Amino acid sequence: MTTLPLHFSPEVAAARAKARPIVALESTIITHGMPYPQNLDTAQRVENAVRDAGAIPATIAVLDGQLHVGLDEARLETLARAQNVAKLSRADLAVCLATGGTGATTVAATMIAAHAAGIAIFATGGIGGVHRGAEHSFDISADLQELAQTPVTVVCAGAKAILDLPKTLEVLETLGVPVIAYGQDSLPAFWSASSDLSAPLRLDDAQSIARAHIARAALGLPGGQLVANPIPAEAEIPAAEITPIIENATREAAAKGIKGKAVTPFLLDRIYTLTEGRSLDANIALVVNNARLAAKIAICLDKERQSGARR
Repeated sequence: MTTLPLHFSPEVAAARAKARPIVALESTIITHGMPYPQNLDTAQRVENAVRDAGAIPATIAVLDGQLHVGLDEARLETLARAQNVAKLSRADLAVCLATGGTGATTVAATMIAAHAAGIAIFATGGIGGVHRGAEHSFDISADLQELAQTPVTVVCAGAKAILDLPKTLEVLETLGVPVIAYGQDSLPAFWSASSDLSAPLRLDDAQSIARAHIARAALGLPGGQLVANPIPAEAEIPAAEITPIIENATREAAAKGIKGKAVTPFLLDRIYTLTEGRSLDANIALVVNNARLAAKIAICLDKERQSGARR
């Protein structure tokens, strides 16, 4: 069996050699989330949030057919400037590697790469899920199946609010994915700190989340954990304000016949316009917040493993 070579940045390679805690980061926020140079600035802010909290960031991407775990400054800049970058999920990752392509990793692809690199904690903005109207389109993100089979704890601000959140929660339950709200009883809803959905599980500290990660592995359970971390109060757009905007954008997409992978970028662009840029500001704030929490969990996981090894 051939093992795919992973290309570690010097910083990540040094962290691995010293067994320091590492947090995986996706790269679609760089290539598909915002224009240059704002995308580069955001990527650097997210990485620095991980470092400031005491862990090492590993932004994951495919560059010229090579799977990179951690990007140095030059490669981060190259990716931020790149045009026509593929958006990689489980179905696309191998083909991009085989054809020497360049691609940014979604939640699913980042989880796959993180697990291959031995990284257990991953921070993102929001996961994909069940799209509105999925009962007709069958449009359900591969992120949900990935959470059910790849043992990585994913820290997010909930599923993207443009999705059908109740159906997303139902599918996660069916797949046996633990959905853990951090510090509250309601499920965070991406741009909004809370929703009218009750969280299936609640944990209030990083150590408990790390211990739950270890316990799942000890039980032999497949898959990871989803940690829903509410957006900071000062950055949120309340549900009562953002919901009509999402519904308006969704109607526009349907009227224009926009389908498949084109739906999400269209909706996010329209919501950006309708909120006069507030949605993007909130997005940046929540992903930085998630990076901080992920770093805390990674540090606690490292300590728990060391403590267990000494017993």
